[in-house]
Amino acid sequence: MNSMINSNDTIAAIATATGGGVGIVRISGKNLQEFSCKISRLDNIVPRRALYVDFYDESGDAIDSGLLLYFPAPASFTGEDVVELHGHGGAVVLNLLLQRCLQLGARPAQAGEFSQRAFLNGKMDLVQAESVADLIAANGERAARMAMRSLKGEFSQKIHHIKDDLIHLRMLVEATLDFPEEEIDFINHDEVISRIDSLQSAIDNVLASAKQGAILRDGINIVLIGAPNVGKSSLLNALAGDEVAIVTDIAGTTRDTVRENISLQGVPVHIIDTAGLHNTDDIVEQKGIERSRNAVQTADIVLILTEKSEKINAETQALLSDIPAELKQIEVVNKIDLIGMSPTCKEINGRDVVYISAKKNMGLDLLEQVILRHIGWCNNDEGLFLARSRHVFALQQAQKALSDARCIYQPDLLSEHLRQAQNELGKITGEFSADDLLGEIFSNFCIGK
Repeated sequence: MNSMINSNDTIAAIATATGGGVGIVRISGKNLQEFSCKISRLDNIVPRRALYVDFYDESGDAIDSGLLLYFPAPASFTGEDVVELHGHGGAVVLNLLLQRCLQLGARPAQAGEFSQRAFLNGKMDLVQAESVADLIAANGERAARMAMRSLKGEFSQKIHHIKDDLIHLRMLVEATLDFPEEEIDFINHDEVISRIDSLQSAIDNVLASAKQGAILRDGINIVLIGAPNVGKSSLLNALAGDEVAIVTDIAGTTRDTVRENISLQGVPVHIIDTAGLHNTDDIVEQKGIERSRNAVQTADIVLILTEKSEKINAETQALLSDIPAELKQIEVVNKIDLIGMSPTCKEINGRDVVYISAKKNMGLDLLEQVILRHIGWCNNDEGLFLARSRHVFALQQAQKALSDARCIYQPDLLSEHLRQAQNELGKITGEFSADDLLGEIFSNFCIGK
């Protein structure tokens, strides 16, 4: 979205999916009383009352009939005058209504522009604006409930409480700088440390909830790697509950990455089955193996598949040696049904090793538990809210600034680190947000929102 768009324009958009029984055209701008009168041919529009009217085109012919609602500023979604035209949901009718709005001086709204105006006019903060899009895109009941908590301001309130305490600490520290000659100890160093510790504890609590919310919103990326014919595709099919990958006894059946979206206890998982890692002269297989290597670089968790009688082959081991040390790895020993072994989990050389049979659906629940434990997933929704990766990053940066402040005794440097922490928290709610960030956020919204 172009952040330099004139916010004084009147904007209009179809706010509902076409084809339903009822469709809505939404308009936002200034002085829309006259606009409403022209489209309905009424002499006066009563605010906040649903009026059953005909909607007219430029020549005076009725386009449709339905409800007209007029919400004068500032008591509206955007903080401007807002008009909603509730008519029939056919695509032709809705587009005729929209064209009539454009003839009357409106321009087509860009994606997310209604929500952006609500944010810019102080009707909601940035977290709440983002939660509008998250609520629409929620992929399950849990995600929808958590997005609604953010929309109602639960996340924002936690941030504001921490920021208020941080501002108070800054005030005391900066008072020491402003009045160095006064024989007054505005705050001593031990109290500074105590207050920073309290702030860090509060951020830790919010960060834990935000990480859970980010997992539920964005999901996790899992990549299956291993030698040919160890059962990667069988495991993908077993986890997906469908035959999404071709399975044969022929090594090298999977020559390219296969992607599937699944759910583990409500957590969205983007799982990628890769080509078997081995030395080959086949150009097609070489391309597939290279894509396997690239997929690992974007993973949150790597599942390393082997068989009970086999070790991790050299090609797989070479790939593992190149990936970041912090990338979570779980070894999965498959085909235990062939040796009469029961599913189990062991820790070997600091790595979880899960014994399963993908073909016989043995041990899959155990594998799911290990995966969710590795991402720190908590199955308790109480107090959780939907969050984004940028929220998590800002909280982590605020923590870093406070950690730096804790090690500093000079009031001027201490104050600067506290200011940095406050700015990071302000980025979450939108108090300190660059125009390009706002454009990126709102451009991912639906038209009409």
